[in-house]
Amino acid sequence: MKHLAKELIVKPNSKIKLGEIDPADTHGISKADAQGQLEKNCQRLSVLQYQLYAEARRSLLVVLQGIDAGGKDGTIRHVMSGLNPQGVEVTPFKAPEGAEKRHDYLWRVHKAVPEHGKIGIFNRSHYEDVLVVRVHDLVPKPVWSQRYDQINCFEEMLDASGVRIVKFLLYISKDEQAKRFRERLEDKTKNWKFSADDIKERAYWDQYIDAFEAVLRKCSTKAAPWYVIPANHKWFRNLAVSQILVDTLDGMDLKFPKPPADLKEIQFE
Repeated sequence: MKHLAKELIVKPNSKIKLGEIDPADTHGISKADAQGQLEKNCQRLSVLQYQLYAEARRSLLVVLQGIDAGGKDGTIRHVMSGLNPQGVEVTPFKAPEGAEKRHDYLWRVHKAVPEHGKIGIFNRSHYEDVLVVRVHDLVPKPVWSQRYDQINCFEEMLDASGVRIVKFLLYISKDEQAKRFRERLEDKTKNWKFSADDIKERAYWDQYIDAFEAVLRKCSTKAAPWYVIPANHKWFRNLAVSQILVDTLDGMDLKFPKPPADLKEIQFE
């Protein structure tokens, strides 16, 4: 299997243009090969999660971002299906409300960071505060433009504290988004997922692309890299995310802790 992490990573300070990336690209991998490898990856993730939990000195934070209908929920469902639910925390970030609005924008995010030994998954994230906020001019530009550096410092602090961060932009085409919206309208089991706001947000497509490109250029760092996942094909999306997560956890060189006593001395009557 190709080294997808190297092919899909956004290098720090790169001048990335999403228009130059094909959201239907499968990097020469067939659907049949991907399905077999995805199963192996999910099995490997289960083993690595157990090691992460046993070691209990570090954690993994997975950030999923994407334009509406990009596949964040589907990615969680298909890639994380083999994980032990006791060791995984999924946090969706919607518009702040209540106490969240009375604190700084990172307050609710920091509270959701996974404790050592666990995997945390952010369905949307702190990046909404330089995406939606920017596109809809919810705060002045001098405010949101400072947040890139603030986010980088925040993520560097988490990394230094033992939180490994990996961030995915699930990138689909405008035509693919329209197709998925139609499916939500035509399939009664998916009607609940459709919102009139989806159509309103679609009118801001170009502004969102500009905002995503700024995030990728300014906030893909060694401590917390971004990966752009061509996500028109759901099977490739699932393969790429699972492979990068396996590579990330394998690269952490997880170790089982030593037993608290000399097991050779343990006897049973």
